[in-house]
Amino acid sequence: MDPTIYRFGGFELDSTERQLRRDGAEVALNARYLDALILLVGAQGQLVTKDRFMDAVWRGIPVTDEALTQCIRTLRRTLGDDAGDPRFIATVPKFGYRFVGAIEGEGTEARAPAAPSAPQPQTHNLTWDMGATGTAGAVAAGVVGGLTYGVLGATLAVPAQSGALSFVLVLACLTIGVAAIGGGAVAFGVAAAAQRSGVGSPLTIVGGTLAGLIVGAVAKLLGIDAFTLLLGRAPEGITGAPEGLALGTAVGLAYWITARRAGSTKRHAGLAGMVLGAAAGLIIALLGGRLLAGSVDVLTQTMDGARLDLGRIGALLGETGFGLRSRIATSVAEGALFGGFTAAGLWRGRAG
Repeated sequence: MDPTIYRFGGFELDSTERQLRRDGAEVALNARYLDALILLVGAQGQLVTKDRFMDAVWRGIPVTDEALTQCIRTLRRTLGDDAGDPRFIATVPKFGYRFVGAIEGEGTEARAPAAPSAPQPQTHNLTWDMGATGTAGAVAAGVVGGLTYGVLGATLAVPAQSGALSFVLVLACLTIGVAAIGGGAVAFGVAAAAQRSGVGSPLTIVGGTLAGLIVGAVAKLLGIDAFTLLLGRAPEGITGAPEGLALGTAVGLAYWITARRAGSTKRHAGLAGMVLGAAAGLIIALLGGRLLAGSVDVLTQTMDGARLDLGRIGALLGETGFGLRSRIATSVAEGALFGGFTAAGLWRGRAG
């Protein structure tokens, strides 16, 4: 390879001696990751596809995309790089990676990255990618929960089975809408923090917490105002800022824990989200808060002539009315669904 020594950002990469040095001291890097760095630097400014990495670095050994993701993550950490604002390694979404740092080769003038033949994105838009896939995950949770509540609502209607299709559609649409709004806010909050501070930054927890708090408070305020204007009175105790804060924190924490663990996958993120979301739902119920089912029960008690009686859920759990057991069971289930699907969606959209 000519030249054999590349200098960039205080580093020296010697492709012949197979060493990465900084300020004269060797930087520890395993053989495969060093191969990947040599490949990237040697193709400076050009797209290196995932298939090319697999052929040149793993040499036909079957591995998952996560192995490449972990490799790039380690290289970025070693070089002090950030996926959201790359100085050296930029992600080309869905295709591969490109070395974007200025390189000085041995015996040559410093040279800037080669300009691509056509405009191509060199940075991964974490805010959009993670926010969009996280929102999609929350919508998926809403679909599952909405259909479940819709079918359950049809069987709990008064009289039973009256307007069954209407119950399914109305409750499904309500659940999907709530999940999309809340999940979208939390997902974009986490994604914005990742874009600004890095995909593994603890500020992603703060992003989820603040977004959940704000959307919960605004949604409750608008809901109370709407009921007051339309009906002259508003229900007390519907879901709001505390519930949004708890779920937003659970999602942000699940994402952060997964991002800090080497070799994590979307499945790990989803599992962490389910566990922490369920825990958040339990805490909400024990502290007297309400998620969707609890809020619907409050509404049915407030509105005269309501045809939905969620107190029948309590009967199934051995209590009278929609009591603590019912709130715990539904809150835990809702929290697990929301946390699991949203965290998995965030992980799917994160940068490599």
